[in-house]
Amino acid sequence: MGGGHRHPLHWPGNSPGHRLPPQVKIVAALLLVICVVATPRQVFWAFGGYLLVLLVLWRVAGVPVRWFAKRALIELPFVVLAVLMPFVGVGPRVEVLGVPVSVEGALAGWAILAKGTLGVLTSLTLAATTSPTELLVGLRRLHAPAVLTTIATLMLRYAEVIVAEERRMRLARLARGHNPRFLWQVGATARGLGTLFVRAYERGERVHLAMLSRGWTGALPDADDRRTSPRSWCAGLSPVAVTALVWGVALWTS
Repeated sequence: MGGGHRHPLHWPGNSPGHRLPPQVKIVAALLLVICVVATPRQVFWAFGGYLLVLLVLWRVAGVPVRWFAKRALIELPFVVLAVLMPFVGVGPRVEVLGVPVSVEGALAGWAILAKGTLGVLTSLTLAATTSPTELLVGLRRLHAPAVLTTIATLMLRYAEVIVAEERRMRLARLARGHNPRFLWQVGATARGLGTLFVRAYERGERVHLAMLSRGWTGALPDADDRRTSPRSWCAGLSPVAVTALVWGVALWTS
């Protein structure tokens, strides 16, 4: 039921990272994030090691660094928070270029910046090498709740339909003289959103009835139910092994 459009967070390719089963990549990403979060914040070199692991994965997947840099801007609010922490934190203070900063606040800001950035980059790496449809397949193979995966699958399929419907309604309003730049046109925009909601609800009812008439049982079938080979697990978890090694050394030296 996947759409034919390219997702903005997916980089199509045929690299070894793209070919891995999605459930392997989901588990690997989760374990990598756990290692990053569990690393003591004062072990600065460890976070550089994690970033090096991600850079190697990007090289293998053939995804350029600038692609990740543009999409990592989503964490900008957390970066602002991390920058402010040294100035609003409590505890002992030291002077940096004549400005007193909190030692505890600086460490907390560093932890937010480093761990948050690595978490975002790990999620982007998973999204870049795995399409949304494959992610849902991987979650089903990992025995995620069937209700959640089914809802997410239907949302993924019909989000494009609703967006296309909204685009057609907007063009129709513009053709009739609607100008959304003026404040007094807010009412027309609000009524259009209400109409879109009603249409989406009615479409969902029709689709559900059609599914029931065709034998819908409440769970989506998995077109490929083959078991994941040990070789795929070893290949997918090898970056996690390196990350776990860095994490263990970081704990030992902290």
